Amino acid sequence: MDADTQYIEFVEKIKNLLPSVYPDSPPLAHIHSFGCQQNESDSEKIKGLLADMGYGFTDDTNNAELIIYNTCAVRENAELKVFGNIGELKHLKELNPKLVIGICGCMAQQEHIVEKIRKTYKQVDMVWGTFALFSMPKLLHEVLTERKRVFEISESDKTIHENISTVRNGAFKASVPIMYGCNNFCSYCIVPYVRGRERSRSSEAIIDEIKGLVKDGYREIMLLGQNVNSYGKDLDEHINFSGLLKKIDNIDGNFRVRFMSSHPKDATFELVDTIIESKKICKHFHLPIQSGSDRILSQMNRNYTSEDYLKIIEHARNKLPDFSFSTDIIVGFPNENEEDFQKTMDIIRKVKYDNIYSFIYSKRTGTKAALIEDKTPQEEKTKHMRTLLSVQREIATERYKRFIGRTLRVLVDGEGKKGAGHLSGKSDEFIIVEFNGEKKLIGKFVEVEITAAHNWALEGNIIN
Repeated sequence: MDADTQYIEFVEKIKNLLPSVYPDSPPLAHIHSFGCQQNESDSEKIKGLLADMGYGFTDDTNNAELIIYNTCAVRENAELKVFGNIGELKHLKELNPKLVIGICGCMAQQEHIVEKIRKTYKQVDMVWGTFALFSMPKLLHEVLTERKRVFEISESDKTIHENISTVRNGAFKASVPIMYGCNNFCSYCIVPYVRGRERSRSSEAIIDEIKGLVKDGYREIMLLGQNVNSYGKDLDEHINFSGLLKKIDNIDGNFRVRFMSSHPKDATFELVDTIIESKKICKHFHLPIQSGSDRILSQMNRNYTSEDYLKIIEHARNKLPDFSFSTDIIVGFPNENEEDFQKTMDIIRKVKYDNIYSFIYSKRTGTKAALIEDKTPQEEKTKHMRTLLSVQREIATERYKRFIGRTLRVLVDGEGKKGAGHLSGKSDEFIIVEFNGEKKLIGKFVEVEITAAHNWALEGNIIN
């Protein structure tokens, strides 16, 4: 029996089983995602499967008959947080022996984590890894009918399962995975080990999904992949990421498109030109540099130099000076010295990022970087982080001033920090904009004239 047939069969079995297990009312499920937007997207598919089975949903674990944690393994703190949350579920299991607890996602793809859950967290009923998402109905059926613990951490599944029901978490923003896995093996990153090799969806499947979302009123589409710039390399059809964006840009409708994550080694002038020339692709590129030091980049196995990176920035800014860039930076990679850090600061000052997501290096067991003896003191890493944040605040404040007096198109996300009568949204440049307005505008595009700039956001007034 193939995987598609099997999960459909067990979805139906559980749908028929639930009324006898929970005769008083349909059971409620609580799904919580940790980590990246890919996890959020996977959780939407899990919710789709559960909805097909007959489950409802709740935000309160106390009301749930099924609790699923979709986990992240990027940083140690993320794992510790998950274990803390699992531990707190023990008393719920004691109060409700029929409660089913499931752990899935990137943590669950690591054997040492699975063994820890098996031995220490007996309240957990089922565990499945990133390649066993569509085994979940079968595992849940075993738990419900046999009341036994089940574990599934199968090796990489190259199959991409389409036509799966999805329960979206948002009403006007939607994520669309275009590929899965990663081939890069950056020395600090666990993702290739828990997500497998790159597997691209067909452009036809992606276009069909986006057309359906636009028809349903979604206004922002986020294209997801561990490295979207590698899209299409494994497909028989002759298409790359730039070609996919051009197809998406030709879809009729009032919507905009973002994407993440990108790898600089696969970022091309062609891709930048496609973004700039498009109608619907946001003029913003999140391009993680991680470090400005070529020595550190080599140890990170990033496969580009700071000079290679700057060529992409220069190409974009020469064509469109307002082109918005954000980035990721790791501070304190093993044995990073003062010269290495200052080279990172040089890049920050040259590029003038609109936003930076910075992190102090966190060792991940199972990666090559974890084996490096690190002689850089923690207090030096902390000092460097403070310096970076201070400089970036100054850069962002100055750079955001370029929008004062101009009008930006903003998708309204919700109420602003000032409360009632104030709204917040993001511009096409992925910059937060705060302004006065009524809640009925949430989920709609508005034109905002910018009147002030801060280091974290812009302020303005809606143009009627």
